Amino acid sequence: MTLRDVFEALSGQPLLLFLLLSAIPTGAFLINLWSGETAEDIWKWRYVYAVLVYLACIPGIFAFTLNIYLFLFERQSIWDMNLALQVLPILTMIATLMLIRRKLPFNYIPGFGKLSSFLTLIAAIMGIMWFIDRTRIYAITYVPFTYIVVGFVALLLVIRFAWNRIF
Repeated sequence: MTLRDVFEALSGQPLLLFLLLSAIPTGAFLINLWSGETAEDIWKWRYVYAVLVYLACIPGIFAFTLNIYLFLFERQSIWDMNLALQVLPILTMIATLMLIRRKLPFNYIPGFGKLSSFLTLIAAIMGIMWFIDRTRIYAITYVPFTYIVVGFVALLLVIRFAWNRIF
């Protein structure tokens, strides 16, 4: 089974996909109602909020990365977008994060910093890959592959260090 087969199976059942993805912001809304108003009550629910954030962000980040890949590398037309698979997870992620942000700052959610670091790393990798694809550096080279991998990892570490210093 390929990734294309999975996407075709999910596209065949858009109502089920919509129900699964809409359950996450609905859960965030309900938790906001049940968690109370005092800081102690909200603090008890922080792990539930963390689960909701990960449930929303993993498909959202995947869909966002997939969109970037399809538009930059595969040259997919925007008219050929699958709304259920390419847009709905991103909208779910945005809605869930906005609902949670109303109740609890993100720095109190366990593991949220790791998620933003992961997103930064994905963005850096996609940027480097796009740059290499556009300049065609990989066409002819006499440098051993291990040096290229070490340079790539070093470049990622520099980007991550710079990102942490900026923000």
